[in-house]
Parts: sequence; structure tokens; C-alpha cells
Amino acid sequence: MGKSTATSFLAQAGVPVFSADAAVHELLGPRGIGIGPVSERFPGVTTDKGVDRAALGKAVFGDPKALSALEAILHPMVKNARAHFFQTAALKRHATVAVEIPLLFETPQHDVFDTILVVSAPSFLQRQRALRRPGMTEEKLKAILARQMPDAKKRRLADAVIPSGLGKRETLRRLMRALKSRQRPGGGS
Repeated sequence: MGKSTATSFLAQAGVPVFSADAAVHELLGPRGIGIGPVSERFPGVTTDKGVDRAALGKAVFGDPKALSALEAILHPMVKNARAHFFQTAALKRHATVAVEIPLLFETPQHDVFDTILVVSAPSFLQRQRALRRPGMTEEKLKAILARQMPDAKKRRLADAVIPSGLGKRETLRRLMRALKSRQRPGGGS
């Protein structure tokens, strides 16, 4: 959809950014605190570099119970990392921070945030982008989309929609406009 591009723009503008995906990578990377619990539940998915994400993906793909077990391990850890990020940002007196969460509405936590921006692209472009990712297949993409809330519903729930299919310049322009409108008195932060 363009979340990473949008959060990169925000970081360049000086807005502290928390990425749930980056937090998971850290939790499952070398010396990550998620390695032990994940390898205990899913034997054979670890290497000397941490959790082998491809092996873990195979262990949970198409198995809702296994995926739920993985989420039960990782979601609380990501939530703790996000709380630490918020504390650090507050200590540094940042008025605005950004949090990138791929499944925000699907894992009910959207009520924690003052403002929700949904970054979106037309479905044909989403599909093209997704299928270019290493290891992505039509089958995996269908399974991912089946777990997600439809884009149209996310757009309705958002405070603003940032298009990512009109070029990076337009994405940046709309993102900065949304950010400025939220930083005005009475506009949230």
C-alpha cells in the first residue's frame, strides 16, 4: 500500500516513527527476546541468526491455530515495545509520533490513537507490489487478503486517506497536509 514510504517521509520530516514490522524483526533477530518462546512453540524455525522467517511462515501458513499461537506470543511483545517508544517520545517532548501497524483494525487497537491515516493504492497496484515481494505467491496473497479488512472499510474508518498510487510527490504532499491539519490547535496530534 505504501506504508513504509509514508513513514519514511514522516521520519525525514522529524516525526519519530514506530514500525510494528521492524519491532517483530528485532524480536525474532539475533538475541531477540521472541526467539525462545517462538522456537519452543515452533521447533526447528531458528538458526544462529534468530528465527528463520521463511520456516516460521511455512509453519503457520494455512494453519489458523498456529497463526493465533504465534500472534499470542508476538503481539504482547510488540505492544510493550510500542509502549516503550511512546514513553521515550514523551520524555523527549515530541508532540507528534507515527506508528505503522499493518493490521491496525484487524487487531482492535485503533482506539489508542488520536488520528488514523490509511495509506492506500488501487487494488491492481497493491497486487502488483505484493507479488514483487520475495517469496510471495498468489496463494499467499489470497490468504493475506482474506485476513484483512477490505480497503474500502479502512478508508471509511480513517481520519484521512493518503493515496500512494499517484506518485511519491503526491503521497508526500497529502501526508504533509494531513500532518499539518492534525497539529493545529483542536486538530489532535
